[in-house]
Amino acid sequence: MSVRGIRGATTASTNTGDAITEATEELLRELVRLNDLDATEIAFAYFTTTPDLNAEFPALAARRLGWLDVPLLCGHDMNVQQPNPRGVPMCIRILLLYNTPRPQAAMRFAYLRGAEAIKTDLDYMRGAFKP
Repeated sequence: MSVRGIRGATTASTNTGDAITEATEELLRELVRLNDLDATEIAFAYFTTTPDLNAEFPALAARRLGWLDVPLLCGHDMNVQQPNPRGVPMCIRILLLYNTPRPQAAMRFAYLRGAEAIKTDLDYMRGAFKP
């Protein structure tokens, strides 16, 4: 079975534990819905936050959803000099590694609450290099 990557991002309304876990839980539920995920097949989840979010670990939201056997890790994003069009403040990102026979192209990503800006370079590159 192959391991596939699933990306997502969202923003928290404030730097509080409740805001961080609520936004993260919403994102995780959307990724589960979009990809019909089975938590027992999640190999790993890596969460990052922008430096302005430090009131709680986003991984707590995954634990609250019952992801008790999933290895989870949290870290901070790079603090890239501003202004940067892909720099989204109060941003929570996730990379899930998922065991599935489905191809990578079948994986669906989710960018919520204004976090779409972080992928503008990817959208441009895909448009520029379409066969």
